[in-house]
Amino acid sequence: QVQLVESGGGLVQAGGSLRLSCAASGSTASSRATGWFRRAPGKEREFVAAISWSGGRTYYGDSVKGRFTISRDNAKNTVYLQMNSLKPEDTAVYYCAVSKRIYYSGGYYYTENYDYWGQGTQVTVSS
Repeated sequence: QVQLVESGGGLVQAGGSLRLSCAASGSTASSRATGWFRRAPGKEREFVAAISWSGGRTYYGDSVKGRFTISRDNAKNTVYLQMNSLKPEDTAVYYCAVSKRIYYSGGYYYTENYDYWGQGTQVTVSS
C-alpha cells in the first residue's frame, strides 16, 4: 500500500502561483509514476500532469501546458506541481495518484491506470 497526502492548495488571484506537494509513504518502491488530476464542480476528473519514477518522462494535459510544471524529489518521496499563471478555470480539487505500471504512450492520462489516490487539496483561483 502507498499512502498519499497532498498539500499546498489555497486561494489565489488570477495570474498568481501555487505549488502543490504530494508526499508518499508506505510501499513506495512499487511506484512507477505519479500523476496529478483535478475535479472541478460538476465536471469529470481531468488529467493534469504525470511524471515517471526517474523523472525522465513528463506528461501534461493540454489546458496546463506551458503553465504547470511537475517535478519530483525521490529522496523526500515527494512530487510537486508548480502552477503559474493561474486562471479561474483552474479552480478544482487536485488529487495526486501513483501507478505501479509502466506506460510509454499516454497511459498515465487515464484514472483507471492508477492504483493509489490521495484525498485531494482545494485550489481556488479568484478573478
